[in-house]
Amino acid sequence: MFRNPFSDAELARRLKAVRAEIAARGLDLAVFSAPESVFYLTGLDHWGYFAPHHLIVRPEGEMVLVTRQMERVTIEHQVRNARFSGHSDSVTAASHLARELGPLAGKRIGFETASSGLTFAAGQEIAAGAGAGGWADITDLKDTLRLVKSPEEQALLRAAAKASDAGTIAAMAAIRDGAREADVAAECTAAMIRAGSNPPGFGPFLRPDHRIAEEHTTWGDGFYGNGGRVMLELAGCVSRYHAPMGRLIHLGFIRDEDAEMAEIAKRAFDAAFNGLRPGRRARDVYADWQAVVDAAGMPNYRRHHCGYLVGIGFPPSWTGGNKVTGLRHDSDLEIREGMSFHLLSWFTETGRGDFFVSNTALLGPDGPELLTTAPMGPTVIG
Repeated sequence: MFRNPFSDAELARRLKAVRAEIAARGLDLAVFSAPESVFYLTGLDHWGYFAPHHLIVRPEGEMVLVTRQMERVTIEHQVRNARFSGHSDSVTAASHLARELGPLAGKRIGFETASSGLTFAAGQEIAAGAGAGGWADITDLKDTLRLVKSPEEQALLRAAAKASDAGTIAAMAAIRDGAREADVAAECTAAMIRAGSNPPGFGPFLRPDHRIAEEHTTWGDGFYGNGGRVMLELAGCVSRYHAPMGRLIHLGFIRDEDAEMAEIAKRAFDAAFNGLRPGRRARDVYADWQAVVDAAGMPNYRRHHCGYLVGIGFPPSWTGGNKVTGLRHDSDLEIREGMSFHLLSWFTETGRGDFFVSNTALLGPDGPELLTTAPMGPTVIG
């Protein structure tokens, strides 16, 4: 049975921080609707998030979790710090939420407006039914609070990383001349599960040579063959915390240009990894990565980022919702101790060779640490 992975003290710490931020923004209450936010504050981990979940947080007193009545047993088993308010499928989630909120005249309420759990139609219905005095978008609130991982969260990331390594090593062992893509995927997934992984937010992504540049597609019905390459990108997941990693595998031999690109990719990766220091900005880390690329004679090669923050994720994503907090060239996000990252050094369609490597890194008190540790390659099989 799924259990709530967080201690009472951890949940209380999070709620206290949320309430402090609500007060600082001059709000009378807040409603969270993103699965990641509801999980962060309550520990509810299930697949019922396809339907709306609304978590009401007031300045004091109990939180209230509003969703379908049929989820009662799951919530009773997992959630111990919020009252459950269930509704039948004969009414809309928005109308039930409005009734639970009660009169809001003259009050200012915050909503996660950019959330998969709150549609435009639901927002209109809530606004009409609740009659609040003012509205504020608090989509960024939970992102800000979730960036730095607590010791309990870091332990879950480490467990997820072990599952990621297991899946990567199993996939490498299954890849050979004539291997079916589906069989490699099965071995990879089974190994992650045996190593403690829950179903990840998406993936694993396993792609043959002709689809290497595709970013979010996975295995097909084909076979791998000598002279080809296989892209692996996956994430073990423990209690919704993900530790992504990626590798490019070569069958039979590695082309000279790919071997050269592998060395560039690993140097660029190391530059970004070593650039993770408290007080720096995301754009500084990207600049470290890009400087290696430029020095290798590819000043026109650019990526949208060289990594992103990672942690809680629900399908269809392991990035923490419907956006990516990336290490971009134009981001002024401050790097802080306790942040966790999926660092990527991705080179495809360069005209000079291909290579890809990625790992999950945690910025601790002694500097950055790689949590995923399978060999970075280049790996040649057969």
